Amino acid sequence: MKILMYSVRDDEQDAIQAWAAAHQIQVDTNDLEFHPDTAGLVKGYDGLVIQQRSPIGGDASLYQDLAAAGLKQLTSRTAGVDTIDIPAAKAAGLVVTNVPAYSPNSVAEMSVAQTMRLIRNLELFDQRIGQQNFQWAGLQAREIRSLTVGIIGAGRIGGTAARLFHGLGAKVIAYDVVRHPELTDVLTYVDTKEDLLRQADVVDLHVDLNPTSQGLIDAAALKVMKSDAYIINASRGPVIVTADLVAALKAGEIAGCALDTVEGENELFNQDHQGEVLQDTNVAQLMQMPNVIITPHVGFYTNLAVKNMVEISLDDVVTILNGARVNMPFN
Repeated sequence: MKILMYSVRDDEQDAIQAWAAAHQIQVDTNDLEFHPDTAGLVKGYDGLVIQQRSPIGGDASLYQDLAAAGLKQLTSRTAGVDTIDIPAAKAAGLVVTNVPAYSPNSVAEMSVAQTMRLIRNLELFDQRIGQQNFQWAGLQAREIRSLTVGIIGAGRIGGTAARLFHGLGAKVIAYDVVRHPELTDVLTYVDTKEDLLRQADVVDLHVDLNPTSQGLIDAAALKVMKSDAYIINASRGPVIVTADLVAALKAGEIAGCALDTVEGENELFNQDHQGEVLQDTNVAQLMQMPNVIITPHVGFYTNLAVKNMVEISLDDVVTILNGARVNMPFN
């Protein structure tokens, strides 16, 4: 059995080599994204694992070619699978899997950390200190136990965030199409998105990217929020309409935001643009705002999460190649 992994970073290699040694399976890697012009590299391999934020591209014939080459699956070692043409993969007979349950604490803790930075005005204090201004006037903080945190998408990650926020004393409410009884000890469900937006001091987004979540937070939604509320996005960029967010911040409709993901991030994140003029004018404007925190989609980037993403994805490949059914095939 031979498995090829695309887009492998140096920090993943230890986990990959340890898994390969433990299972006595050949795992080869490259640092390329999986697209039609790189797909030929998988010839001769039994399993395929990818990780990328840009779409695979091509048409249905690419997936048919993979099946014709003997592949049975296409595994993403991330939670998101919006880069894959799921119907085309299914039509070709390929099982698509992802890693939805990699250390949910990694992203949940990121949301809590960013919330704390915002409500304690730490970003603003950093800016003052950087200018040798050690005054604190005008930057009185809010205690998290005085706040209502609204979580949109209370699944594995959102549910973990709810428990963390509850543990810090916040009142937690949630809006989700699926209600999880096991979370009712730490949160209260509301009936509509608007109910949550009206009540929450912090809106924390943990939804998958799909047709119902794209543009979930637009100009109309932002106008429903409290003027002193914050929004945290550690899910997917297109969940928020960035231009509408910029306009809302300029108009003082919300107090600030922390974004670990934004629309069009593939052209920016995990790249060095020092000394350049950013072509994304929305992101450029956000970066100039003192009440905005931007991080380059690193909520997942912890020691345990990286290890889990490698191991779970490779385990799924072996399970499928051995003819067994994985716990959660995406199609």
